[in-house]
Amino acid sequence: MKYIVFLLISFCGYSAIAQSVTENDFSKLLWLEGQWKRTNAKPGRTATESWKKAGTNELVGIGISLKGRDTVFAEKLKILVKDNSIYYVADVTENKAPVYFKFTELTNDGFVCENPDHDFPKKISYKREGKTVKATTSGDGKSIDFLFVKN
Repeated sequence: MKYIVFLLISFCGYSAIAQSVTENDFSKLLWLEGQWKRTNAKPGRTATESWKKAGTNELVGIGISLKGRDTVFAEKLKILVKDNSIYYVADVTENKAPVYFKFTELTNDGFVCENPDHDFPKKISYKREGKTVKATTSGDGKSIDFLFVKN
């Protein structure tokens, strides 16, 4: 009986440590808050990404591409903690449901998240340098760079 109690206490302690590490890591993402303007949009288009904190462990964002005053692309974005992991969630009309990309790398200046089961992209990375960000979507030998500057 003492052995079972010891295992339960050890397991609960481990779960609390794993969760608190994820919560502490989430604060490394707060630099993303704000309005970002894409600097390499196609000619005749403008594009932005906007992020704001929506809770202790959640950022919500929206990505919009415009041609003149017409919206040609929009996506709802989230970064959240779920099941002791951090996920980047993209919700676009082309997909039946939001797509979850699990964080595989997190630093003070960027992150990488992946979903090998998704058609494209399979990998998303953000790398910050000062007031600029390079976001890259990639998979199956294809790669697209999105360059942003913070407004």
